[in-house]
Amino acid sequence: MKKRIISLLMVVMLIGLMISGCSAKKDNNTKSETTNVAADTKKTDSKEPAKKAEDISEKTEDNNTQFGSIEIQVFIAASLSGAMDEIKTMYNESQPNVKITYNADSSGTLLTQVQEGYECDIFFSAATAQMDTLESEGYLVEGTKKNLLNNQVVLITPKGSNTKVTGFDNMNLAKSMALAGGSVPVGKYTRTILVNLGLLKSVDDTSVYTSEEVSKALGGIEINECSNVSKVTEAVKEGSNEIGTVYYSDAYSVKDDVDIIAYADKALTGDIIYPVAMLNNSEADDLQKQAAADFLAFLDTAEAKAIFEKYMFTIYK
Repeated sequence: MKKRIISLLMVVMLIGLMISGCSAKKDNNTKSETTNVAADTKKTDSKEPAKKAEDISEKTEDNNTQFGSIEIQVFIAASLSGAMDEIKTMYNESQPNVKITYNADSSGTLLTQVQEGYECDIFFSAATAQMDTLESEGYLVEGTKKNLLNNQVVLITPKGSNTKVTGFDNMNLAKSMALAGGSVPVGKYTRTILVNLGLLKSVDDTSVYTSEEVSKALGGIEINECSNVSKVTEAVKEGSNEIGTVYYSDAYSVKDDVDIIAYADKALTGDIIYPVAMLNNSEADDLQKQAAADFLAFLDTAEAKAIFEKYMFTIYK
């Protein structure tokens, strides 16, 4: 009888131990699950890793944009300002997150700024010389340079000025002239006109002629040297100078305030070409480079070209 009681007690104790073990295992599992949930919550609260450029560039159904918030630096010849402002507005209708910052000045000044280390994604020049220099010095992204536009030099005077000047060949009849410096494309083209008219001696680079030398060639008229074509336009528009040489696109933008006296033929200036290219910007990440390439491509679309033509540029062929 004692043996049966002992055996029964042992069975009861064994069952108790088994139940206790299962309960402990269940508690451990519950504790483990709680820990995992806490860990997941911590991951969710932490800062997400930056998205890859290719992920950011994908279009979404919500806003149908290609890029996240990004800024690109675009250097443009001053004569392009009006057209490029309108093009930027059009581009941002489909790409509102791309901020386009323009730096508008003479192509020579812009060239110097790039060489001095200014951040630039796209360079849009009013002449090929500056672009050729950047290309020879390794600044251009290979395969992105394109001759996009043509322009024409014109001689202007304030509206109703009654000037005696009738063309480039008798500019000496004016009392004063607004003239861009030799490093400014329109200033160099003006000097080339004077060389081709026989008023200045032929040289390899007409930009070397100073404003004093131009004044002497024109009989000593007063020269107001300007740093870019926009300032020449403004000086004539305001009546500060009797005549000035600008691009047709600039003259057209102030057609209510100036009269065009004469248009320079290609024989006098050579072909006036506006090239554009993407530059190697060491400060740009992949997304910024993609946005710059996208905007550069947009400049070559029918929509953008229509705006250039509206501002009296002609499309290069």
